[in-house]
Amino acid sequence: MPRADETPHARLLRLGAIGTAAGLFSGLFGVGGGTVIVPLLILWLGYGEREATGTSLGAIVLIAAAAAALQGGGYGNVHVDKGLLVGIPALGGVLVGTALQQRLPARTVSLAFAALLVAAAVELLIP
Repeated sequence: MPRADETPHARLLRLGAIGTAAGLFSGLFGVGGGTVIVPLLILWLGYGEREATGTSLGAIVLIAAAAAALQGGGYGNVHVDKGLLVGIPALGGVLVGTALQQRLPARTVSLAFAALLVAAAVELLIP
């Protein structure tokens, strides 16, 4: 839901800032959608958890294609065979995860997502 006090221009600027941050983090760390776009859509623009997730997934298509092309073509860092070995089974996970997300209370999904981000942060901070 748009915030009542926000102009359309301000909303577009926020969306642009979110996209820029997601692209930056995607290029630097290989992350961007779930860790950048979803929280910022919720916090800055008042999106619901499900709307933010769906919007993020739509954006990820573009972000991932550009990042894979740059990493692969420019630097030789993409291993297509290994990417397929990860990506094909992930399609099944997407189907299960999406169905589960639609059945769980939004608060449960938010708490699970927060727990995942905290666990990732702890893993990165403690060698």
